[in-house]
Amino acid sequence: MSRIGNRKIIIPEGVSVELNENVVTVKGKLGELSLELPSVITMEIDGNEITLKRSNEQKFTKALHGTANANITNMIKGVVEGYKKNLEIVGVGYRFNMKGNTLVISAGYSHPVEIAVPEGIKVELVSNTEISVSGISKELVGEYAANIRKVREPEPYKGKGIRYKDEYIRRKEGKKAA
Repeated sequence: MSRIGNRKIIIPEGVSVELNENVVTVKGKLGELSLELPSVITMEIDGNEITLKRSNEQKFTKALHGTANANITNMIKGVVEGYKKNLEIVGVGYRFNMKGNTLVISAGYSHPVEIAVPEGIKVELVSNTEISVSGISKELVGEYAANIRKVREPEPYKGKGIRYKDEYIRRKEGKKAA
């Protein structure tokens, strides 16, 4: 039994949810998102509640049931509030810059790393060591923030690198402990 898949999704005011064939479209004040549902999942809209049902009891179908419910919930939250990830860079000479629609990262390499900002994502420089990635799609915001973090992942000895603002890096002692 999928508990997440069986949750009823409440549609807040100002949000419209439409189902055309197997494509769910969610429109809100911040924008519009769409998602193609798997063929084994059916969606019913009753007033301001959405219920998802599955066609069989196979393990994979149950997994898709919960995933589809979570994705639609995330889409509704995205068009109402949006998503935001904050990143910081730690290290001498490490910094973020914006050049047009491109994020330029100086992270200790012989060259600056340039990452283009995709459509639907907004990158704000809080300072030259902190940025804020925001948008309406949880998937796009998370993926873009993870790609930025991959440029120079935080290392456990000095803590240098790019990390999420609320991330905790476990530190190691190094040679001096021996």
